[in-house]
Amino acid sequence: MTELLLIGASGLAREVLACVRENGQFDVVGVLDDDELRAGSVLDGAPILGPASHVLRYPEARVVVCIGAGRARERVVARLAGLGFPGYRFATIVDPSVRVPYCCDIGPGSILLGNVTLTAGITVGSHVVMMPGVTLTHDDVVEDFATLAAGVCLGGGVRIGRAAYLGMNSSVREGTRVGAGTRIGMGAAVLGDVPDGETWAGVPARVLEPSAAAAGGGR
Repeated sequence: MTELLLIGASGLAREVLACVRENGQFDVVGVLDDDELRAGSVLDGAPILGPASHVLRYPEARVVVCIGAGRARERVVARLAGLGFPGYRFATIVDPSVRVPYCCDIGPGSILLGNVTLTAGITVGSHVVMMPGVTLTHDDVVEDFATLAAGVCLGGGVRIGRAAYLGMNSSVREGTRVGAGTRIGMGAAVLGDVPDGETWAGVPARVLEPSAAAAGGGR
């Protein structure tokens, strides 16, 4: 059985542990986390083995980055590349409940949790996280490091930019683009294109005032 290391002792890591134990695809070696105080402890039965830099000590293991924020995942992946970690060793985690049609593509390092729905012609980039109950319809594109929280629904032909974050139960109208690094609030209804790096919330979704965005609105 293929060995697996998780990076980040997080809630997402616990969900991934539950997923891979159910499908039996991987033998979990343990978790790497940069918090020195957690080394030697246990996360849901998986030992925390030390910092992320220890990944090179396990040359046979596949790796998945279990950090919820897309930009933080991106930084960790870049850091591993700087250490000489090869990209082909990133694992793709797909819950057993998820059907992946032949015409859909999922990049390395991505995580698709329970009851994610993919229909046709969908492209999911690398290191994307989709929480339970996400629905992607025909011809959607989700770029690298994006995060789709539980219950997100995309109409057909939607494009989600790099490291964008879509909050729980938000929805995006067909043919719409959500920009890179954008944050969409919980329950928002996105009816038109969203520029890069903005925070939108509401029904219909609108950009938040700078003061509200700075205070964490729409998170």
